[in-house]
Amino acid sequence: MKKKNSMNPTTAKNFEDRFDSGEGVLDYFDTEIIRMNLDLPKWAIKAIDQEATRRGIARQALIKGWLVDRLDGIRKEGG
Repeated sequence: MKKKNSMNPTTAKNFEDRFDSGEGVLDYFDTEIIRMNLDLPKWAIKAIDQEATRRGIARQALIKGWLVDRLDGIRKEGG
């Protein structure tokens, strides 16, 4: 869960100042991760792996990117 910085309100300036001074800034981000399993057919995994290789990224990074892009699209559509 996110921690709030009780001393200063969140602004780009104080975020940058904290980062530049070497202070922690992760409390500004939601870093909670929930693991899940996903069963896919072999042909889908093969296609995902081919696309990940083409882009030079890991399978997991590709899937995460696709999911975030889709969820952003749904939000923009008002869904």
